[in-house]
Amino acid sequence: MDDRAELSALASRLGRWLDDKCPDDGRGIFAEDAEAHTLGGVAKGVDALVAQARKNHTVPTQHFITGPLVDVDGDQAAISANLLVVFAREEGLRMLGERYELRAARTADGWRLTRVEARPIWEAANV
Repeated sequence: MDDRAELSALASRLGRWLDDKCPDDGRGIFAEDAEAHTLGGVAKGVDALVAQARKNHTVPTQHFITGPLVDVDGDQAAISANLLVVFAREEGLRMLGERYELRAARTADGWRLTRVEARPIWEAANV
């Protein structure tokens, strides 16, 4: 698989990992020193990212990550993608339209995310 395809798949795996409620420690997706900047807060280091994801994804969710634009520069890459995330809460659905700005690095184990930033665009609650 070429780098762009691997990086697009990595972005998709991030969404699936969140929807599956973090069944593992995230090291197949994140670099050890990765950081996340999302509506759920800022986390630095893979263990902190996993803890933040578990804290903020307690209800069923579905992450739709579309249109990834991938730029590769040697062993570094940037991925920009649209994100629609749906939180299925008892009081009603909460939907967020965001833009993912991801950074990745090639490691001995393959591409890993080094930075996740979710930029909010819109939100609808209790729909």
